[in-house]
Amino acid sequence: MTTPTFTQTLSIGELEASYPLYCKALRILVRDGVSLAKASRTVAWSRLSTLHHCMPRNYRHPEQLFFLLNRDVQSKTTAAA
Repeated sequence: MTTPTFTQTLSIGELEASYPLYCKALRILVRDGVSLAKASRTVAWSRLSTLHHCMPRNYRHPEQLFFLLNRDVQSKTTAAA
């Protein structure tokens, strides 16, 4: 099996297998305070968007994930204060 690169087209199975990794990357971006505009230009966003486009009932839109993660980070920050 070859190592996927950013220029290589991935199969849906490969995208699904890496879904937790893409979510983790988005979570790190949100935690670091990256804006929606910057996050939408990442590879993780692109891959999450592809999954949502192919299987919208199984995977949320990356923008929705971004806002949910942002809400979680803000609630943890508020609870800690």
